[in-house]
Amino acid sequence: MDPPGRFAPTPIGHAFLIPRRRVRAGLTQILCVVVGLATGLLMPYIRSGPTIPARQVSEMLVALGLGLLGVVAVIFSLLFLVVQWAATTFTPRLLLFRDDPLVWRTFAFAIGQSVFDITAALAISSETDVSVVVPGLAVLALLATLTLIRLLQLRAFSAIQLAPVLASISSRGRAVFESVYPDTDRELPPLPTLPVITTIEWHRPPAVLQQILVEDLLQSARTCRSVVVLRVSPGTTLRDGLSLADVYGETIPADAILDALVSGSERTFTQDPILAIRLLADIALRALSPAINDPATAVQALDEIEDLLSRVAAIRADSIRALDQRGELRVVIPLPDFATFVRTGLDDVIASASNSPLVLDRLRELLSHVAAQSASRNRDILAARARWIDQLSQGFPRLEPPL
Repeated sequence: MDPPGRFAPTPIGHAFLIPRRRVRAGLTQILCVVVGLATGLLMPYIRSGPTIPARQVSEMLVALGLGLLGVVAVIFSLLFLVVQWAATTFTPRLLLFRDDPLVWRTFAFAIGQSVFDITAALAISSETDVSVVVPGLAVLALLATLTLIRLLQLRAFSAIQLAPVLASISSRGRAVFESVYPDTDRELPPLPTLPVITTIEWHRPPAVLQQILVEDLLQSARTCRSVVVLRVSPGTTLRDGLSLADVYGETIPADAILDALVSGSERTFTQDPILAIRLLADIALRALSPAINDPATAVQALDEIEDLLSRVAAIRADSIRALDQRGELRVVIPLPDFATFVRTGLDDVIASASNSPLVLDRLRELLSHVAAQSASRNRDILAARARWIDQLSQGFPRLEPPL
């Protein structure tokens, strides 16, 4: 697990310390444009090596710069097609390809190279001849762009195939879970027992809590000598009047808490450990719908759900409890328990699988495997689902292989 933040000697998953990814994506695009512009302006000053007529190089650079705008069109065409395919085939909440860093990095690099080519063409237009390094750099940048386009195409092909999509969702779920849940081997500080000073509520338009900026919240709580106990976790839908946090100790401005909650219109993988199981269950439910009737796909999704449930079956942590540099409790963030994972990943699938003996048998096997790895207090949750499956399976005879 990554080391904690500078204000938190207690274990905090590194997912709670990641800055906004969309801001970084925008900065990457701006950086590529600035670098392309600056590099293009420097081209007339390169005099090393053989020289060639500047007019021919200028015409070539203009053609490359304008032609790269077509690459941008290809990127967005792939983006629209893959996102639409995933929404109609798997689930409308599946946005892996749209949020893939490769998409936006390829876009940024292509725009940056286009700016470089056009800027360099204008910069050398008044020259008689230029160094061969100028077209050489343009060709090397073009080869890099073509490589990124090739990788983007391969990623797009994977994004419309079932097995790679399921594997990608599962791997992200494992990564988020490992980064969010703290090290349970350490003794966690007790929750505050003092009276609640105030309760912070949400009075803004409905949104989804995407991320908690823990270090910002921790610093504000430390400055105000407060203890902030959040009632919501990433993935929660924020509605008007919803209680967000209880404040103990000294008062803290409501804006200090609200500004540390990053919200948006959709859930993201950054800090939401439930999202992966939600997406896998959505795929299984769509496969079990009467219009599609593809139980084999549901079974394949259950394979990944079993892996995620097995990882959370023995979890003991119920919250993240962050301390300041003096070792005093400042921030508490609730975490989903095992019952929430099971309810999200299995209950709707079980109800929809009443006419599919293949899926019911796979669910029975899943519960048996997860129960073998879960803590004793979680086995009753799994046993209740097993009894439910047995009731649904009464109409389907189970054929045992001959001895």
